[in-house]
Amino acid sequence: MAAGDLAAAEDCYLQALVLEPMHGAARANLGYLKERQGVLAEAEFHYRLALALMPDHAQLHQNLGVLLLKEKRFDEAEAAARAAVELAPESPAAWSQLGVLLACVKREKEGEECYRRALELDPDHARTRFNLAYVLLRQGRVEEGWPLLEARWQFDSFARTFACPRWEGEVLLGKAIVIVLEAGQGDMIHFCRYASTLKERGAARVAVICHAGLKRLFATLAGVDEVYSLEDAVPADGWDYWTHPMRLPAQCSATAIPYLAAEPELVRHWAAQLPAQGLRIGLAWKGNPDFENDEDRSLPSLQVLAPLTAAPGAHFVSLQKGQGEEEALAPPDGMALQAIGAQLRDFADTAAVIANLDLVISVDTAVAHLAGAMGKPCWLLLPDYRCDWRWLTERSDTPWYPSMRLFRQPEGGGWAPVIAEVAAALTELCRRVPAASDQA
Repeated sequence: MAAGDLAAAEDCYLQALVLEPMHGAARANLGYLKERQGVLAEAEFHYRLALALMPDHAQLHQNLGVLLLKEKRFDEAEAAARAAVELAPESPAAWSQLGVLLACVKREKEGEECYRRALELDPDHARTRFNLAYVLLRQGRVEEGWPLLEARWQFDSFARTFACPRWEGEVLLGKAIVIVLEAGQGDMIHFCRYASTLKERGAARVAVICHAGLKRLFATLAGVDEVYSLEDAVPADGWDYWTHPMRLPAQCSATAIPYLAAEPELVRHWAAQLPAQGLRIGLAWKGNPDFENDEDRSLPSLQVLAPLTAAPGAHFVSLQKGQGEEEALAPPDGMALQAIGAQLRDFADTAAVIANLDLVISVDTAVAHLAGAMGKPCWLLLPDYRCDWRWLTERSDTPWYPSMRLFRQPEGGGWAPVIAEVAAALTELCRRVPAASDQA
């Protein structure tokens, strides 16, 4: 299992159980293997059999709690997590997992207390520091939250460092600094804004490493001298400092919006492809399926947006690329939807389309960040469960993007009320055309 050969590992565990049917560790490991495979019902079956054999095994209770939380069986998950804490009160991991459960059900004060107990036991426990950062930043407690967020890079497979020191706010006059990659393209779009601040602080050379799909777009960033993608050979030497983009808000002042732009030639190209009349609205309804909370933040299908067709004179443009892109070829009845996903080579193309739109309606994904970074009116659809920390709580606006309006699921979730609210707002907006782009 450690080597990744789950099929062979499963065979070994099953053979062990044939030889010794009451072998608790083999049963527990088989449960963990099934959880890794995403077969949660079988994983739970094996965990519970293992617990019958080893009722005082704290890690087993913790594992079961994690699994039950994935299935949103919150009461059962809390019982398992509390059993783990009772059996292993000196385990920072057990306290941290209980904190995660409580934070997920919006009992953030109790969750914070669990995180702080875990950090009393182990002040350097990376998962707990990151989990606490998430709660603090959601509450706008940024002075303590930003430093704790740095714990994420202790277990971030995207992390890249250089031989030079990491920038800690030193004077940059005449220095060369490289901004390395964050895990998500949305993260990169969100925090690349601080590149111009580094230049203003005297840096002679500012470079950014980004995903390949962002390279052309990031050439429009003010203050950036070089843009490298993951596919490029990045010079290992010649830098004085390196930094993660998500560290920069704690060290740099706010920046102006917009800070990203579309290439003029691409803008003209897309202007000829879109209708001249009516409200032009970009839609993005799904994010990266590998994101841990994608099931909640993405719409189940384009059909969920069908109520938007009631808006008079609206022309919709699909900004969906990859996951869900094919749905644009068969839109809901009555929806005038232009399917252009196949023509979008990268985010430079997406930016050029957005430049020609009056409004973008998007789930919490990179398209929304791009619209916000360009200063384009954007209506962001947010889940109730585990909404990302950067959108804070309860607000319908965001300090990150002045042109963005937030539409949140009600308590307990559900997209129907959100889309009904958006549809009503869109109908009202269409009545104000042709001045829509100034009033969204």
